[in-house]
Amino acid sequence: MPSCPGGRGLGIGRSVRRCGLWGGAERKKRFQLVDLVGYYTNTNQKKGDFAMKQNRTHTCGALRMEHVGQRVKLSGWMENVREVGQNFAFVILRDFYGTTQVVIETAEMMEIVHGLNKESTISVEGVVRERSSKNKNLPTGEVEVAPERIEVLGRCRYNELPFQINHSREADESLRLKYRYLDLRNPEVKKNIILRCNVVSALRAAMTEQGFLEITTPILTASSPEGARDYLVPARKHPGMFYALPQAPQQFKQLLMTSGFDKYFQIAPCFRDEDARGDRSPGEFYQLDMEMSFATQDDVFGVIEAVFPPIFAKYGLYNRASSAPFKRIGFVEAMETYGSDKPDLRIDLTVQDATELLGGCGFGPFENQTVKAIVVTDFSAPRKQIDKLCADVEVQSGEKAYWFRYDENGEIVGGISKFVQPLKEEAVEKLGLQPGCFVGLAAGKKGAAQKTAGVLRSKLGALCPNHMDKEKYEFCWIVDFPMYEMGEESGELEFCHNPFSMPNGGAEILEKAIRGDVDPLSITAFQYDLVCNGVELSSGAVRNHDPEIMVKAFRLVRLGEEDVKSKFPAMYNAFCYGAPPHAGIAPGVDRMVMLLAGEESIREIIPFPMNKNAQDLMMGAPSAVEQRQLDELHIAVTETEEE
Repeated sequence: MPSCPGGRGLGIGRSVRRCGLWGGAERKKRFQLVDLVGYYTNTNQKKGDFAMKQNRTHTCGALRMEHVGQRVKLSGWMENVREVGQNFAFVILRDFYGTTQVVIETAEMMEIVHGLNKESTISVEGVVRERSSKNKNLPTGEVEVAPERIEVLGRCRYNELPFQINHSREADESLRLKYRYLDLRNPEVKKNIILRCNVVSALRAAMTEQGFLEITTPILTASSPEGARDYLVPARKHPGMFYALPQAPQQFKQLLMTSGFDKYFQIAPCFRDEDARGDRSPGEFYQLDMEMSFATQDDVFGVIEAVFPPIFAKYGLYNRASSAPFKRIGFVEAMETYGSDKPDLRIDLTVQDATELLGGCGFGPFENQTVKAIVVTDFSAPRKQIDKLCADVEVQSGEKAYWFRYDENGEIVGGISKFVQPLKEEAVEKLGLQPGCFVGLAAGKKGAAQKTAGVLRSKLGALCPNHMDKEKYEFCWIVDFPMYEMGEESGELEFCHNPFSMPNGGAEILEKAIRGDVDPLSITAFQYDLVCNGVELSSGAVRNHDPEIMVKAFRLVRLGEEDVKSKFPAMYNAFCYGAPPHAGIAPGVDRMVMLLAGEESIREIIPFPMNKNAQDLMMGAPSAVEQRQLDELHIAVTETEEE
């Protein structure tokens, strides 16, 4: 049996519509892709095939009217028992594929199930018969099984469950994570993991079709300054030395290109010690890592634009996705027009610069600041909703938002209207106002004003159906990112994205920056992000394959040639043996599946996620270890005083 859906020979196209695992017209399209389910609920499966291995003749989602009169054997979890008489009860039996009703009608069978707690696993042998009271909402709702034999396979020893299985998503998240094995029994939770499996399978197939080889790279490697904190692994045989778990297979995939491989990919695990967010899992995540030799930015774009739209249209919550070529937006333009380097292009609102218009209007927060405006037509929300909107923007951006209206009578009203009213005619002309317009405003230093305007734009779009086409996947490329930025914590020049990217202008522009003739912050690179519906799916770049240019690039961040040689010895030396121009990208699999499933939290599509504090509540990780283990690794644990 294949390890996951999508393998050859599984009959792609057999659908849950056929077996009806969860039912509901809304979900039929998505679960046509659950090929394992379709395979094992196929009514034409050979008699005995898979039964000898799985201790069952059919799954709980397979039985239909054509099975009436047959003797079958089912195995699964006892989801519910409803006793309606002394020796009469209805048992719902559930497995991975669906549910079947079992009707208890004898004292012998009742004695067995009466003493069982829900979620015990049992095996039922009996005869299929037509139900007198049919349930059209269930795929198996026309039949039931009258048992002749019930065997207890695994007893649930707890009278009370932490939560009701079919309502686990309503439970506290910490409980769900601690009892994740129970949470995953809920078909609504399980469906996301099945979706993930199908998407990964489809990605592998598509990349192979594009001529890429799947090559795995090491997990234990050397620490590398790639932006986030490393997870370190002590080396027992080398006291005081450490391996690091890879933040990404960046160096290895570039070394593969120098080794003569033309196209590489893998579904790569990446490890970064960083804080959790709704769209980022702490500790571990997976990405579709790829690299191409003798390639340009356009070559990378061409592969992604061929692979992604069909997968998103086929597997996604929405069946519309951008077609190639995706829109390309420069970083500077994205920040000016959308207030974000990951704009949601489903929203047709744009950001306008209102500094010249309102910077001197007399409103204190606008004085000597950059002012941004977003004009919205047909937005007549009550004051309470506008106040909540502004509060939400402040929570997310850290800066206040402001507003006014240009009402149906052609008057400036509400919000900061008294400061704008004297400039009414100029405001109408420069902002393109029409009666009934709402104007959202942000102010601050340029970067802060842009960011606040971007958050305001997103929230206004979500509130205005006329300005946001929600039911589609809208892709775009953000290109020409800055090569460098000022670090928020260090206050010093740092790489903005990937340190191994090729700068626009090559060695010449770097030399000018080193001499002080060019501001390093003005240097752009062949770096690009893939964005979908306001979510950054991946970053990529045309790589710096010239060791001389690499040394110059690192010199600007205070690392000399010897530092580069010591920190990246393999890559530096390999490039000295003649490296091909190469480029790549690494879309995040977790974020991709989150978008496809329509989930807001990335933890919903990871089989065993950590919580926001990077703790595995189910396994109890991280945990203390025995002193002898520390001694073997030459590690001493010191206590830190609490402030």
